[in-house]
Amino acid sequence: MPGNETSPYPEVRVSVKTIGVLFGTEDTFPWALCHEVNELARRRGLPVRAEPVQVGHVSQEQAFAYDVILDRVSHEVPFYRTFLKCAAARGIQVLNDPFWSSADDRFFDNLVARAIGVAVPRTVLLPHKQHPPGTADRSFRNMTLVDWDEVFRYLGFPIWLRPVRGGGGRKGLRRVHSRDELFSAYDLTGDVEVMAQEAIEPADLYHCWVVGRRKVRILPYAPAEPPASRYAAVADRPVPDELALRLTRDSLALCEALGYDANAVELAVKDGIPYALDFLDPAPRLDLDLVGEAAFRWAVAEVAELLVERALQPVPWSPTGSWPKALGLLPR
Repeated sequence: MPGNETSPYPEVRVSVKTIGVLFGTEDTFPWALCHEVNELARRRGLPVRAEPVQVGHVSQEQAFAYDVILDRVSHEVPFYRTFLKCAAARGIQVLNDPFWSSADDRFFDNLVARAIGVAVPRTVLLPHKQHPPGTADRSFRNMTLVDWDEVFRYLGFPIWLRPVRGGGGRKGLRRVHSRDELFSAYDLTGDVEVMAQEAIEPADLYHCWVVGRRKVRILPYAPAEPPASRYAAVADRPVPDELALRLTRDSLALCEALGYDANAVELAVKDGIPYALDFLDPAPRLDLDLVGEAAFRWAVAEVAELLVERALQPVPWSPTGSWPKALGLLPR
């Protein structure tokens, strides 16, 4: 094969495999990723190419021009999620799996985390504050009043209110310090499904980017800083070896259990114990100006390698990760 690199893939005569990148407002990561895949193909003589996904209407007999699609935006655009499920049903390798992504939520993920030995904060699922569209009082005849005294006893203060669904780990977060603050914040949630979560304080925060359920990048994180400084401000914070091993182990265990090939895991470390705060962020913001040069280049290189591998060595579709076994629903 041409080039100076040794390819890990068998040399076969096949048509060129097309990798599509589906994205939204991102300006740097998708284009750098396409360039990296195409450079890998050129250097190693691999029959792959990468390009942005193009989609208009979708018919029931739709033919797809892609062998692999990386999803960076369907959690925000329902049309894209349906399109990706159609693609997966036709045998396209879609990362992450759109069927499981459609079903997943943060409260369920906490149950999985506890089952696999990953620490999580105490958490309570709350009813909708307002009726969801298309429902009325009679839709909630099975619901009792919330025992707020028990909720506050169980969680203590401060408390985080967090959406149960949706990508982006810190979207919709509200931190409260008293009953009155919680009720005021709860009023603002409208018909959004939310959960109340114990605040892990004081704590050092880390974002762990996971690629392919095997590679982890640990990044100290400072949410109180302006967006462009949240990684840079604490980039020099040392991560002790023992802690790095625990952060890596927990991040990989979560992604393996939940079946995510690409994900960001947010962990807070208190008294030496990492608590997983959010691990439903399969499309974390990776813009160069936000994450810095070194982390950006790492993400581009590792995701490109994963996409090339999946194009040339497809894996069988699996409806979930290993959580059914972890929860005892299937034999171990």
